[in-house]
Amino acid sequence: SQELCRALEQDHAKLQMAKETVEQRTQELRKEGELLHKNLEQQMSLNRHEERSCQMLPALPEKKMVFKGLVTNKEDTNKLMLTPLIRYPLLGGSALITFEKAEVAQRIIELKEHMVELSYGEELEELDRCRVRVQAAPVDILLPSALEMRLTQNSRSILVSDLPSLGISEEALLDKLELFFSKTKNGGGEVESREFLDNSGQVVLTFVQDGVAELLIARGHIQVSVGKGKHKLKISPCMSGDITNLQLQPSRCPRTVLLSGIPDVLGEEPMRDALEIHFQKASRGGGEVDTLAYVPAGRQGVAVFMEDAG
Repeated sequence: SQELCRALEQDHAKLQMAKETVEQRTQELRKEGELLHKNLEQQMSLNRHEERSCQMLPALPEKKMVFKGLVTNKEDTNKLMLTPLIRYPLLGGSALITFEKAEVAQRIIELKEHMVELSYGEELEELDRCRVRVQAAPVDILLPSALEMRLTQNSRSILVSDLPSLGISEEALLDKLELFFSKTKNGGGEVESREFLDNSGQVVLTFVQDGVAELLIARGHIQVSVGKGKHKLKISPCMSGDITNLQLQPSRCPRTVLLSGIPDVLGEEPMRDALEIHFQKASRGGGEVDTLAYVPAGRQGVAVFMEDAG
């Protein structure tokens, strides 16, 4: 029975280690996923030939996790699902129309040229009705097919999170943090730069001297006197992600059509209505319209494509 007990204890220890490994890997994947998402969003909006990009990696807040389930194939733990957001420039005198059904979009593209009637009033004679000629074309966008990146730690920077809500401006809070962390009695040193990370509620502090950041990171947390009270802030390493290789492949939007050559003869709303009315008519090869974005001549717009849930 002692041998059985020892075997059970060993099994329990192995399961505990497996659980901790999975929890750690889950947190790492969440961090990497957020970084990839931000990097891809930036990359798509920049010149498509740009090969390198750098983005700070925010630390995720600490969260207790319970693993319930089976450990699957080891190879699956290194896989990430990417959901890119593609920004598509839309020139003046054009529109993007997304149909509910892909076959409708294909039909409209095949017809290439469309005579859109602008005046649908029944009281108008046939000769008085105004028509405009527009061109229909497919929409091709670039999607990432392969991505390689390198993570590096900034040796003189720290990531400060769990910041308090004091009702003061970001600049005022940065001043208070810089003042606290610049004092050697608090374990800090001269601050070279400070900045808020976009939409993360986290601050990156960079020190002039080496070694300061390392000691603060080793502490993990620090009590900071900000405002009227003391607040426990989290100190984490500051990571940078460099895209070393990004490969893109063209992909055709199945339900979306680009309409071009639209003359500026109607207001924005009436023209949008006229286009939607025309392309909803089954008699003209159309069908139910999901969305329609129109940019009048002389202006520019940007359409954002997300993963099609359908």
